[in-house]
Amino acid sequence: MFNTNPGRVLIVDDEVNTLKASATILKMNGLKDVVTESDSRRVMELVAAGGIDVILLDLFMPNVSGMELLPLLREQLPQVPVIIVTAAYELERAVDCIKSGAFDYLVKPVDTERMMITLQRAFECRALTDQVASLRDHLVEDRLDNPDVFEDIVSCSRKMRSVFQYLEVIAKSPQPVLITGESGTGKELVTRAIHRLSGCSGELVSVNLAGLDDAMFSDTLFGHKRGAFTGADQLRDGLIVKAANGVILLDEIGDLGESSQIRLLRLIQEREFYPVGSDTPRKSEARIVCASNKNLKELVASGRFRNDLFYRLNVHHVELPPLRNRKEDVPLLLEHFIRQAAKSLGLPSPSYPKELLDLLAVYHFPGNVRELQGIVFDAVARSKSGKLSQEPFRRVMSDCRTQTPVTETPSGAQGQDPRLAKLEGVWGHFPTLDEAENYLIEVAMNIAKGNQGTAATLLGLKRQTLNMRLKIRK
Repeated sequence: MFNTNPGRVLIVDDEVNTLKASATILKMNGLKDVVTESDSRRVMELVAAGGIDVILLDLFMPNVSGMELLPLLREQLPQVPVIIVTAAYELERAVDCIKSGAFDYLVKPVDTERMMITLQRAFECRALTDQVASLRDHLVEDRLDNPDVFEDIVSCSRKMRSVFQYLEVIAKSPQPVLITGESGTGKELVTRAIHRLSGCSGELVSVNLAGLDDAMFSDTLFGHKRGAFTGADQLRDGLIVKAANGVILLDEIGDLGESSQIRLLRLIQEREFYPVGSDTPRKSEARIVCASNKNLKELVASGRFRNDLFYRLNVHHVELPPLRNRKEDVPLLLEHFIRQAAKSLGLPSPSYPKELLDLLAVYHFPGNVRELQGIVFDAVARSKSGKLSQEPFRRVMSDCRTQTPVTETPSGAQGQDPRLAKLEGVWGHFPTLDEAENYLIEVAMNIAKGNQGTAATLLGLKRQTLNMRLKIRK
């Protein structure tokens, strides 16, 4: 049941044969790190040494009973789930133990499947408890333990630092990670950081799900056996096998078809899959990371994405902010991409005018970091005399400049257009064209800190045209 060992289990029971049998069952189901103890008087000393993640505790034992040990364990190790093991006639006391803080109880003779499911839940609870505690420490202390892991993500933003701290906490968790954010915000870079932080020995494998139908999805991820379909002349392992003991990134998860969503849900729940044409399941040993630039909650609400799959994927959620919400990173990114572009083109790094930062400060970057990178690479390639021109930046900003469309709204009770109130709120009356033009020019010049080139870009004008209008105003 467990593909990777989630932690150490301590079994406490005064019957030696029961201890041996329970330990054997756990090891056969993938739990390799099992500790047994038949003398209940030694339990507190044993757990004080640390390293115990879950405890299976017999309720009635000589010397010190499980009922006596439970409050001591809850007091000294509140983060460790304690599962009570009891006989059928002791159920009332077992319920009392649950009220006193026990995680769950099992009735003798213990059903193996029930025991493994309970242990799995206990390990998940322990992992979440540890993550919450670690995240609290990271945020309170503003701590980043592995800054070198994030060196490819250029940022001085507090928002991004919080993302890095969260990634350090959840990277080793076996649960899926969902990364959302607009295109170009760096979802693949974040996945690389997760892979490095996770300690996984396998490689990072990426697959873009956009455009994959259900058949292609199954074949790409799960592979096929020989003869599974026409043209399947030989056995093929899918990308899940390639990513064994590593991380697989499922990009554009929001484009996944319904049938493929069901297959992915089984992969996550059961940690197993069926190659195309095979009736024999194979175990998955890959950590799953999903990414999307779509709002999955809206897809769930519209019926295009399964609700149960969404909540399976959303255990750990990383929301990457767009570049317009972390403008403090623009100067760092500009210099980084200038050096990167110059190196790739075999050119010395050009300088850039201070006014360029003022120009970029008022741009909304619909393509985010990736867009800035593309603009800078083009500008460096066009640079002459060792200086970066602002013209490539102005051209892109002019091409991407959009105006918010005016939406027709019902008129008021007296037939007054509600937009009139907005205009009168600024001027006190309906403005003339000259008044509106002068106002826009004044605002643009203030935003651009007096730089006519930047202000002209904001207004959708050529610099010469703005200069002429400014002279007329004088």
